[in-house]
Amino acid sequence: MDQIRSAILYLIAFILCIAAHEFGHAWVATRLGDPTPRLQGRLTLAPQHHIDPIGTILMPLIMAFTTAPLLAWGRPVQINPAALGRRMTMSTGRMLVAIAGPAMNLVMALVVSVGIVIAAHLGAPDHVLNGVFHYLVALNISLMIFNLLPIPPLDGGSLLAWLLPRSMHGAVDFLARYGGLILLVLVLAPSLGLPILSVIAYPIRLITHYWLLVLNLAVSA
Repeated sequence: MDQIRSAILYLIAFILCIAAHEFGHAWVATRLGDPTPRLQGRLTLAPQHHIDPIGTILMPLIMAFTTAPLLAWGRPVQINPAALGRRMTMSTGRMLVAIAGPAMNLVMALVVSVGIVIAAHLGAPDHVLNGVFHYLVALNISLMIFNLLPIPPLDGGSLLAWLLPRSMHGAVDFLARYGGLILLVLVLAPSLGLPILSVIAYPIRLITHYWLLVLNLAVSA
């Protein structure tokens, strides 16, 4: 019964994190002059507009019940790069839209953390604070860091393309072509006895641990 409850809380938290992440992409793209996200109904925090049935519901549930290292995702926000380039270079526009997703996860983690501290000092029960709200903090931090990996189609791929000089865009094209395969290898690495995913997960666990440690200290202060 506890596992079912934890899985439901995990799924609720993941859906909310994905909604914030995709809204970040849509909001920045709209602010930069691209009407596509607004016309497609993505300029909203309502979760139902950002859910992918497999990536946002099925995969997280499988992970919650089996602890299998699978990938999960939301419905990608479609943009028109040409519309972004009216105020700046197309590469800069894509980069700003890309990092807006992880940035929204960071903002949400901060807002939820402040909310937990305030609620705790107002006498909210521990079981409420340690439920979906802690999942929201941990998942937002995880999504923020993981999506900044410089592997397309993750957001870090657009950041890498913006940082590298044109002479090195061959590497970006290679990653764009085989990024999906690289991510699949990362997911399958533990079953193959390769510690690649553990190396990537280490900073995520470390940052999440210290974030929650500081949060718990603030709650008990």
